[in-house]
Amino acid sequence: METYQSNITQTIIDTINSIFNNLFSSIDNNLYYILDRLLFVDENMLTESFLENLLGDSFSKSLLVIANSLLIGFSLYYCFKLLFSHFSYLEIEKPTQFIFKLLIFGICINSSYFICEKILSINYLISSSICEIGKNIFNIDISFSNLLLELNSIIHIEESSFNIFSIDGLMKSFISLGLFNLIFSYSLRYILLKVFILITPFAFLTLINHSTSWFFKTWIRTLLGLLLLQSFVSIILLVIFSLQFNSQDLFSKFLYIGGIYALSKANSYVRELIGGISTDVSTNFSGFSNKIKLLN
Repeated sequence: METYQSNITQTIIDTINSIFNNLFSSIDNNLYYILDRLLFVDENMLTESFLENLLGDSFSKSLLVIANSLLIGFSLYYCFKLLFSHFSYLEIEKPTQFIFKLLIFGICINSSYFICEKILSINYLISSSICEIGKNIFNIDISFSNLLLELNSIIHIEESSFNIFSIDGLMKSFISLGLFNLIFSYSLRYILLKVFILITPFAFLTLINHSTSWFFKTWIRTLLGLLLLQSFVSIILLVIFSLQFNSQDLFSKFLYIGGIYALSKANSYVRELIGGISTDVSTNFSGFSNKIKLLN
């Protein structure tokens, strides 16, 4: 009887180990290679046809039509305020100042595509320079693809000996799930970048009126936070590759886990430094769940 129960227990354990081993192998083989593409974005993001059509680069194209129409609306609003100020004696900015702002920000609105392209290009240049420094120092490409190879060389578990209930098994599961979470986080960041690029003309438009300029400040702080995450993660990867890891040293493995955790919290660190929006999927889901509980 005891032998029978022991066989059942071992069968259950083997099944669990097999399931998790197949899951982690599938993640390693199919998902990690897109992390570099999701994180390290450049001006090529704007070459997608739908972005070109929506943002445009001339007065007559798509979103710029709305932005320029609102520009005319802001001008009419100022004319009304200027006329009303003669009766109410309220102080407003001089017509020459308004015309100067109208000219400058009108150019910015209609050059939104070009401005976004240069911002993305400079941001990619900074992050790629950091990775290039690491490559020259450590003779290895600083990327998530090589990070995965490094991970598998340190915590290498054969399929026949994989045990989710061992230290190496728990570490492997933590790292795999942590990097899997990064895919969702960077995918969300990728989408948000496109959203904030699309509203660029309207962000410049709000600078014309003092009462709406707060929108531009929020927009630029959030956009910079999303872009600087790219360089911040490059620095974290540089530090991870600079550490000396040993597959036989438990301390080294925990350092590796610390590096993965730092990557998963990078957005939170950048947000605390300069502000911005959260792309932490787990945090957003927990906040959404808490709101549902409050509603119930």
